[in-house]
Amino acid sequence: MPFRSADSLAYLVESAVSAQCSRFGRAAHAQIVKTLDNPLPSFIYDHLVNMYSKLDLPNSAQLVLSLTPNRSVVTWTSLIAGSVQNGRFISALFHFSNMLRDSIQPNDFTFPCAFKASGSLHSPLAGKQLHALAVKAGQIADVFVGCSAFDMYSKTGLTYEARKMFDEMPERNIATWNAYLSNSVLEGRYEDALTAFIVFRHEGWEPNSITFCAFLNSCAGASNLRLGRQLHGFVLQSGFEADVSVANGLIDFYGKCHQVGCSEIIFSGISKPNNVSWCSMVASYVQNDDVEKACMLFLRARKEGIEPTDFMVSSVVSACAGLSGLEVGRGVHALAVKACVEGNIFVGSALVDMYGKCGNIEDADRAFDEMPERNLITWNAMIGAYAHQGRADMAVALFDKMTHASLGVAPNYVTFVCVLSACSRDGSVNVGLEIFESMRGRYGILPGAEHYACVVDMLGRAGMVEQAYQFIKKMPIRPTVSVWGALLGACKMFAKPELGKIAADNLFELDPLDSGNHVLLSNMFAAAGRWEEATLVRKEMNDVGIKKGAGWSWITAGNAVHLFQAKDTSHERNSEIQTMLTELRREMKAAGYIPDTKFALFDLEEEEKVMEVWYHSEKIALAFGLLVIPPGVPIRITKNLRICGDCHSAIKFISGIVGREIIVRDKNRFHRFRDNQCSCRDYW
Repeated sequence: MPFRSADSLAYLVESAVSAQCSRFGRAAHAQIVKTLDNPLPSFIYDHLVNMYSKLDLPNSAQLVLSLTPNRSVVTWTSLIAGSVQNGRFISALFHFSNMLRDSIQPNDFTFPCAFKASGSLHSPLAGKQLHALAVKAGQIADVFVGCSAFDMYSKTGLTYEARKMFDEMPERNIATWNAYLSNSVLEGRYEDALTAFIVFRHEGWEPNSITFCAFLNSCAGASNLRLGRQLHGFVLQSGFEADVSVANGLIDFYGKCHQVGCSEIIFSGISKPNNVSWCSMVASYVQNDDVEKACMLFLRARKEGIEPTDFMVSSVVSACAGLSGLEVGRGVHALAVKACVEGNIFVGSALVDMYGKCGNIEDADRAFDEMPERNLITWNAMIGAYAHQGRADMAVALFDKMTHASLGVAPNYVTFVCVLSACSRDGSVNVGLEIFESMRGRYGILPGAEHYACVVDMLGRAGMVEQAYQFIKKMPIRPTVSVWGALLGACKMFAKPELGKIAADNLFELDPLDSGNHVLLSNMFAAAGRWEEATLVRKEMNDVGIKKGAGWSWITAGNAVHLFQAKDTSHERNSEIQTMLTELRREMKAAGYIPDTKFALFDLEEEEKVMEVWYHSEKIALAFGLLVIPPGVPIRITKNLRICGDCHSAIKFISGIVGREIIVRDKNRFHRFRDNQCSCRDYW
């Protein structure tokens, strides 16, 4: 027979490990039993324990270990290393303990495995005990053991002990420095990592691909574009530009520093991009709000046979949320289920966020309820979904459930922005103020500009405009654009032009070139019939070269996005759209609809004002939707500005006339129209 010697059979066993084939490994074991006499050579037992352990067959590994007559440190270390490799960290420490009971002393290979297990379990107590054993055994001076101990302390959050361990190491290698840099980045100590890299270079060390990636991550975390670009030059000088892991790090770095064009250049220069390359480029697009390109690149990746990972799927789902692309998002959700990553906590959180931002609160609820585990991001996404719908009751109930002692999830800055936004959009002033007051007193979180803006918006929407202004005057921080913008919006809503002028003056001082603030002030004067002042504001805009951003409404139908502006006649089905608008207007008039001409923003004759408001972009988009979207399917419209009062009233009428559900996502929230009613209850 070709495999008769013990060495040849040991080679067979190792081949099974390399091939990750348990069937091949069991066949090799059978050949050993058939060929060799008992007792087997000790190194054969070691190979078998190593094989079963590495192939994640722990019961078989332990059985072979129990049958081994003379267990050595190699036998035990093989079992421990395999357990760690397969994420069985508790088992690894249990085996380590049994090894000590077996009077076997760990060596410089055993300790790193045990340190990794305790670090992965975030168990500093076990880690300190291992450290004491390593000192007692005289192994701690070994560079690999010392590096593992340092990494353990970093992973368990004992920063002081980690730094002390690093400083006291008699010898360091490249792995030690890489561990220091990587852990500094993970702990958010970006400046510390940058300083350490400089020391690393001064001591004469040459970086490898892991070093470059860790340094790029620290530059991205510190938003240090200049230093990162210098490192890019060093990468080129060192000849690492062809290393795909370094290229991936550069894509990620430039994306996080909002230089997505540079990310594209790096990505296009990779001869054989791997899965991480595609993921990094998709994430760069999402981070820079270029969500359409993110979706297109994902489709390209799929055509090239790239399998979707949890990271890629979560990034693309976030892109779909930014696009309000419900159908595309559902398609990606189906892919996630097919790829068995829908249970991943980041994918699940992204799905909750996507369905919430697409206005599908039922699917957001379902995705939330089906998640096997949740983190703070998941809870924030679900509270945010309720906030988009103006459901303060549900948002506050979920907030209370999250913070209940049985769950013990501590809210953060974003949580309060979400729940206060929900209270603002629902008019729950007393509840909102109570939650705002609890931020500092109960949770120890200092309110930021976003929280103050939510409170101003909450008071303003409730008609308490003067109280909102007094609240701003008492703020301990300087009011931001969002704070004054909330007040200006309230002044327009409740016809408070004098106070609105104060808010506008502060806005112009903070952001003189923002067209939206000028337009809002002009519209406020126009709504109050103060046409001269409205015209003057628009003239000032023209004089300084400020152009009003166009208002758009869009609707997805037939795998295409159809965009409309006010008075738009450019669509290829314009004649049908105009016919539908005429028919709707006739039926609405018969049902008692009266156009609200105060939303006409120019000083026109009454009939001209009626026509001005009738041809707003959302009405044109709705007419098109009624033509192309089948009955029974909700019509979903997205608008980049706030829906006007006349369009809101008109769509309520239309929902009853045509018997359809119409969902409009405007700049602030979702409006769900059905049976002549809106989910906002006319409070928005």
